Amino acid sequence: MSKKYTLLKKDGKARRGQFETPHGTIQTPVFMNVGTLAAIKGAVSSMDLKEIRCQVELSNTYHLHLRPSDKVVKKLGGLHQFMNWDRPILTDSGGFQVFSLAKMRKIKEEGVYFNSHIDGKKIFMGPEESMQIQSNLASTIAMAFDECIENPAPREYVERSVERTTRWLERCKTEMDRLNSMPDTINKEQMLFGINQGGVYEDIRIRHAKEITKMDLDGYAIGGLAVGETHEEMYKVIDAVVPHLPEDKPIYLMGVGTPSNILEAVDRGVDFFDCVLPARNGRHGNVFFSEGKLNLMNAKYELDNRPIDEGCECPTCKNYTRAYIRHLFKAKEMLAMRLCVLHNLYFYNKLMEDIRDAIEGGCFKQFKEEKLAQWEGR
Repeated sequence: MSKKYTLLKKDGKARRGQFETPHGTIQTPVFMNVGTLAAIKGAVSSMDLKEIRCQVELSNTYHLHLRPSDKVVKKLGGLHQFMNWDRPILTDSGGFQVFSLAKMRKIKEEGVYFNSHIDGKKIFMGPEESMQIQSNLASTIAMAFDECIENPAPREYVERSVERTTRWLERCKTEMDRLNSMPDTINKEQMLFGINQGGVYEDIRIRHAKEITKMDLDGYAIGGLAVGETHEEMYKVIDAVVPHLPEDKPIYLMGVGTPSNILEAVDRGVDFFDCVLPARNGRHGNVFFSEGKLNLMNAKYELDNRPIDEGCECPTCKNYTRAYIRHLFKAKEMLAMRLCVLHNLYFYNKLMEDIRDAIEGGCFKQFKEEKLAQWEGR
């Protein structure tokens, strides 16, 4: 099976492509629906994901390593079989969680020593361990183990950290090559994406992008953003980095973001996105619609017989009203969260379809400006 990203059309810097994987072809730009523990929070099943047009599900190495454990998942046939999902899965390396959730951590050349956020148990994770866990999970795409640097951070620390992340990436690549050759490996065609780091220092980012490009990986991510910097700083970093990443490989902006963030990043050449925002917002009654956002908890929706978004084809909007969903939230019924998460994820997946159509039609700039005006004008 050829591992290949094909650039189908460019409109300015915006890219319309497709990425062939062992579990199917991904049409890009794409938003990956986040199922941290092999499930979307809000009682959304794998069958639901297909109905709301999800192409890629994203799960987390760190969380699945802690429970049920990657070894258990391997014994059960890998993540695809475990969660009954036959389309692509990307697993995050666990690096971000190690740095954001661990109660205590010590970063050394070999890896990171830290305590579990669940029970305080001591754990070690380095590049090899992260690759072994992700190989046990048998995801389609594995992310390299890196250090996610806080913003702002001192330049000297960022430089040392990025150099270590590059050395860790080399170790990830070597270990993945070894694991993919093992007879008991479930997915012997597992792909590896490297992660660009460097905080908000554009020269460090560019230098790192050039270094990791030489490794000829399956794809490249821009990490360490949406962690404290302004949107303007984030866009400047994307502008600086994208020209130094290969045009024939997918580019993934990690953990971003709002619909507006996505439009701006697509305009700068990004292909892959993920964010907990649509599901998290949905669980609290905050939903996206064609004119922006609305909070279904507001009293004005008590007698509102309209769907969340008129014209929306999601299972929620085709069957339920704002008034009913508001009642469910007030009554603390779990169905409220499920219906809003389904709607928000559909909204994001449909937005990506519309973005792809706009790039194909050569009118992405106009599409972007119209959408931003529509959302911001509310």
